[in-house]
Amino acid sequence: MEPGNVTQISEFLLLGLSEEAELQPILFGLFLSMYLITVLGNLLIILAISLDSHLHTPMYFFLSNLSLVDICFTSTTIPKMLVNIQTQSKAITYAGCITQICFLIHFAGLDEFILTVMAYDRYVAICHPLHYTVIMNPPLCGLLVLVSWIISILNSLLQCLMVLDLSFCSDLEIPHFFCELKQVVQLACSDTFPNDIAVYFSAGLLGGGPLTGILYSYSKIVSSIRTISSAQGKYKAFSTCASHLSVVSLFYGTSLGVYLGSASTHHSQSSAVASVMYAVVTPMLNPFIYSLRNKDIKRALERFLGR
Repeated sequence: MEPGNVTQISEFLLLGLSEEAELQPILFGLFLSMYLITVLGNLLIILAISLDSHLHTPMYFFLSNLSLVDICFTSTTIPKMLVNIQTQSKAITYAGCITQICFLIHFAGLDEFILTVMAYDRYVAICHPLHYTVIMNPPLCGLLVLVSWIISILNSLLQCLMVLDLSFCSDLEIPHFFCELKQVVQLACSDTFPNDIAVYFSAGLLGGGPLTGILYSYSKIVSSIRTISSAQGKYKAFSTCASHLSVVSLFYGTSLGVYLGSASTHHSQSSAVASVMYAVVTPMLNPFIYSLRNKDIKRALERFLGR
């Protein structure tokens, strides 16, 4: 964007998913319901794992962390959207927008790293079962989660500090229901080339890296399962990672679909609608995938709920 009419801004305007007044109550009810289901579902997973000693294993330790990240991820965007709909306001402060970008980048990156660590856990469990408890010891599990948090925080801080250096013009409308990094950078009047490089580098390294790790782990898992002679043994081995594979497919499928689709279209509003899939729907479905496909989680939830 060419420089001109640069001003000291105090707020952005989030246009949301639709500007039609009659749709706002429907959107409010729909997103409030999805948010409550997401928080309660993931909170139940965390409580069930914490209170059931049988689930104090690396796999469920990572799952509880994933549930926590999903709660935080949706809490970064949906409450502000609901407040704006209820108050009939589109405004978000400059500081609030930058803060939202920071937390979104952090929790999205953390989601990827936790899913990668879970894939590595399944790889060790299936390909090296005799050494599983030795390799996946508590200090290593804690270290893997800690490193995931540190890398995600550093990446988030880098992206946010670079956004703070940008100057903005009078056009401050974001065609989205949250402050998405790409949309905010496009509003800048100053040179955004360094920001674009940082985004592409981050996406390639911190997005492609975890995906490569997941694909490598599952290639080894598939090779190991193929060596099992009995059909029952193959089914048992595959069933231990079926839930994780479903979550990975849902997360990366919706994320790649949104960003590949937005790259081929200029309709930002349609991109905002599509982003609901990975930003809201995926975290909401994760507890259902793990509770419906995992007998241990189902039993723990039944005991926790007193059924």
